[in-house]
Amino acid sequence: MKKAGGRRQEAGGRLVLPRLYAIVDAGRFAGHRKPASAMLRFVEELLAGGATLLQYRNKQGGEREILEQARQLRRVCAGIRLIMNDRADLCLAAGCDGVHVGQEDLSPESARAVVGDRLWVGVSTHSVKQVRAAGKGPADYVAIGPVFATSSKQDPDPVVGLRGVKAARAATRKPLVAIGGITRANCRSVIEAGADAVAVISDLMTSPRKSVKEFLRILG
Repeated sequence: MKKAGGRRQEAGGRLVLPRLYAIVDAGRFAGHRKPASAMLRFVEELLAGGATLLQYRNKQGGEREILEQARQLRRVCAGIRLIMNDRADLCLAAGCDGVHVGQEDLSPESARAVVGDRLWVGVSTHSVKQVRAAGKGPADYVAIGPVFATSSKQDPDPVVGLRGVKAARAATRKPLVAIGGITRANCRSVIEAGADAVAVISDLMTSPRKSVKEFLRILG
C-alpha cells in the first residue's frame, strides 16, 4: 500500500480532505491496564471501519511516551495519513504526515519551518478573526470550533455553532475542519454549513468500526 505521507495531496491547487477526521486522544485510554495496547486496538478498529485521516493527541504524556506511541501508531497506520498534535519535532521523529497546532502552541509559521513543505500543517481557530489570520498563513487547513458543547477539553472555548462554521467558511478559502461535539446525529448539518471535514473524538469511542462506517455513510 502506498504511504499517505510525502507530497501534499491537492486538487486544483487546493488540499482535499476526507470527510471524517478521526482524533485519537491518548487520555481516553489512561484507565486501561495497558493504555498503549488499548489505543492501538482502537485505532485498528477505526481503520477497519474506513478511516483514512487520524490525529494523535496526547496532552498529558511526556516526550518519550508520545514519541513511542506515535511510532507504534505509524506502524499500524501504514498507508493512512497520521497527524501529530502540537509537537512538530516529534512529528518528524515519528514519521508522521503532518502536525496540528493550536492558538497557544507553536505558530503555523514555526511549525512549517520545522516540518518543511512536504508535510501538512493544520491550525485550530475559535473565531472569524483567527480564521482570517490562519487563512493568510502557511497552514494547509484550518479547524474551527467548538461547534457544539464538548467534553473533550477541560476549558473549552465558547461554542461557535453552525453560524460560526458558516462565517468561517466565508472567511477563508482553505479547507475547513469543524470540531467540537460533533456526532453522527449532527455531522451532516456541519458539512452543509460549509465544513469540508468533521473532526470527531467522543462519538468514535464506542464500537469504533461501526461508528466510522456510519459517519462515512452519513457524510457521503
